[in-house]
Amino acid sequence: MFAERRQFEPLTRGANLAMALDAQTALLPYALGVFAISLPIFIWIGSFADDALWIVASLVIFAINWGAFYAIVSWLRGDASQDLERRARIQILGGLLWAVTVVQLSVFANAAGPVRETLLLLTTAAGVMCIFFSATSLPALLFTAPVAATGPLIALFSRAETRHVGVMAWGAIALALALALVLNRMIRRQHALAEAHDDLIEERLAALDAAERIARSKSDIVATLSHEIRNGLTGVTHVLAAAAGKGGRAAPSREQLNAALDAAHDLIAVLNATLDSEIAESGRLVVDALPFEPIRLLRDLALLERPNAMAKGLELAVHVDPTLECRVRGAVLADAMRTRQIIANLLGNAVKYTVRGRIEVRVERRGDVVAIEVADTGPGLSAEELEQAFEPFRRVERTGAGVNGAGLGLSLSRQLAHLMGGAIEASSAVGVGSCFTLTLPFDESLVCVMETAEDAALAAEPPSAPRSLRVLIAEDDALSAAMLRAILEQLGHQVVHAQNGQRAVDLARIADFDLLMLDGRMPLLDGPGAAAAVRALEGINRDMPIIAVIDGDGDEARDCLDAGVDMVLRKPVSVAGVARAVADACALERRTVSGRAAA
Repeated sequence: MFAERRQFEPLTRGANLAMALDAQTALLPYALGVFAISLPIFIWIGSFADDALWIVASLVIFAINWGAFYAIVSWLRGDASQDLERRARIQILGGLLWAVTVVQLSVFANAAGPVRETLLLLTTAAGVMCIFFSATSLPALLFTAPVAATGPLIALFSRAETRHVGVMAWGAIALALALALVLNRMIRRQHALAEAHDDLIEERLAALDAAERIARSKSDIVATLSHEIRNGLTGVTHVLAAAAGKGGRAAPSREQLNAALDAAHDLIAVLNATLDSEIAESGRLVVDALPFEPIRLLRDLALLERPNAMAKGLELAVHVDPTLECRVRGAVLADAMRTRQIIANLLGNAVKYTVRGRIEVRVERRGDVVAIEVADTGPGLSAEELEQAFEPFRRVERTGAGVNGAGLGLSLSRQLAHLMGGAIEASSAVGVGSCFTLTLPFDESLVCVMETAEDAALAAEPPSAPRSLRVLIAEDDALSAAMLRAILEQLGHQVVHAQNGQRAVDLARIADFDLLMLDGRMPLLDGPGAAAAVRALEGINRDMPIIAVIDGDGDEARDCLDAGVDMVLRKPVSVAGVARAVADACALERRTVSGRAAA
């Protein structure tokens, strides 16, 4: 019982007061009805009193009270009654009006002669009624009950012949007060139950809305993926069938091969965006807040998009704030990979939807944030269309017709920016163009430039093609292993394949390798376990760079890094991604060798 009582105690004072006042207001018509029925009885008995003028005074007071109560009822229907404190004071004042009336009736009854005792018992009953109808509100009960009981009790105890009746009246009033307190407690508990019930209904409705949102999201995912994957795979299948010579088809042209390659890249982009969106929606997407310099990242992305822009006759320009260009200290504090993903999406959308004109990328410092703007002269969006563009799996029909995509880029970018402590703002005008602004935290005290002589020397070295590496890959999926092996051999490296983590550790124990690339989840020994086992080996393989090729889960990446992995590459891999990871591994190996030589 105590545990149940504590469960409903958190009811706020404002909610309890509002419910108590509502209950008292609901009882008001019944209270007026009881007094209206009792009044003729009181007048009939009072007609036997010695002074009939008191009856007239009582009728006047009753009329005043009824007028006051009707005014209060009218006031409760207005907006002014929303102030709970004022409403409580007015309702207490209304209860005191009837309590004072009981006192007046007691004075009249005390001088009523032969009907004195009868009238005093009636006034005692009137006081009990005041106590009962005030029971819903504890403050009203504490104010009204003493005043209503004072008049008849004083009159009954003032004369010896009615003191025994006064004792009975006192007992009746005390019992009525005790029952009123019990009733008040029960009403308060009922209020708590009602509040808990309302909260439960709100929680159920919220859960229902969440379930409906998830169901719509799943339905949108299925519809989007079925459309994008079916169309893309159909085109790729036709090109591959032609390349294989099936059905007597001629060999595909270079344009057909490029179209199939573009379709495959679009499929990968859709799947990546869908995966990231679902992980972000479930709250499992993890970002790292590390200092980095965004200028080089922006110029790299602009360099990658410039051929696509030139093919459409678009001008693509990058403008950098001179204070950021020459800054020695200070860096953006965010996840570099996720920032690259956001800007690539904004810049890719600008190139994709702009038919003619120019695209400008501006970077500037705004207080404690860095703002990256991507402005275009595309078709532009109305306010309603701009809001729709940020909804997942929603595409603007006016501008998106004939353009590939899942409708996830902007919604995912906004989620990623929020996770990194930044934001994405947008402004657009139909027929003029659009401007999307990414703001990220900027810390003046951070250092993001190379300051050591060793780093400066490495930076000054001209870029050269990485040497042929002996690469050990650990991958249990045959198709993924074949793709990774083909990419590495295309880059000029020698590859040895192990089908699980334990086999990779055994090979690393008996042969020398320059690089280890392993899957995060494998039978016998998973990626983190294999990385930790390699780091525990004797010999040069213990210090070789390790790249984990994972499915994109944040917990999996953290486990791999904790086990000794140097960097993480997310599936599905691309030639550019693998080449960049191998180049970073070569740089890591050179720094390790330089450190050993210096030692």
